[in-house]
Amino acid sequence: MVAWHRARLLALDTETTGVNPESDRILTAAAIDIDPAARRKDVRHWVLNPGVEVPQEAAEVHGYTTARIRAEGRTDVAEAVGEIADAVVEAAQAGVPIIAYNAPFDLSLIDRETRRYGQMPLADRLAATPLVVIDPYVIDKATDTYRRGSRSLTAVSAHYGVPVGEDAHGCVADALAAARVAWKIMERAEIGAGRLAEAGGYRPDVAARFAALASMSLPDLHRFQVIQKATQAASFIAYRKRHGEPIEGISSHWPIIPPPELAAAAA
Repeated sequence: MVAWHRARLLALDTETTGVNPESDRILTAAAIDIDPAARRKDVRHWVLNPGVEVPQEAAEVHGYTTARIRAEGRTDVAEAVGEIADAVVEAAQAGVPIIAYNAPFDLSLIDRETRRYGQMPLADRLAATPLVVIDPYVIDKATDTYRRGSRSLTAVSAHYGVPVGEDAHGCVADALAAARVAWKIMERAEIGAGRLAEAGGYRPDVAARFAALASMSLPDLHRFQVIQKATQAASFIAYRKRHGEPIEGISSHWPIIPPPELAAAAA
């Protein structure tokens, strides 16, 4: 059986007007169908003009100003949103793992856009099919939990020796970086705990957590991330409470955060 990171994958990323999936909008998206065995990468890239102003702080991150979006973005935004959602659903239906760094942001944002345009919500479409998401952000924190420093994609890519390139924070570059980080994590997992601790300089407990990934099936890995995300969120909430800091906006849901009205109804 071919290890999942050597088989077909879909790498996903979005660039947006901000960091709130409830209110912010997709400006660009990339869905990259990667087949390592065939040495093939099929890149789909969307630029959308949702008809809103792009905040300067967002434009400084990804380079898409209001003027650029108006010049380059598609105005058939509902159709483009449907295409992005289709790419995700079609991968899931084909049993292809979806790789997204901090997956709840991208997948929740796509879900909200489908709802905004009166389409079948992405979450509902995915509920009807087995879904496997690979989130290097969650996996990295779960394995090398106490490593100091930022967990941004740029920082984690550097830690694993993954080049991001000059287009860091562009959705194509970021989607590829997320896939490569996932690959690097699995490379470490396959080394084995003993060798990883000895040659890789990892503490034995960290090396053992890496090695455990190698024996997980894709469904097991998905469930592992659900549990780890909940654990990570609970730890972060406890930390902020100890320091008298707000906890609003911290979600334990993974890989899609339910809309507030659905979460309230379920509470």
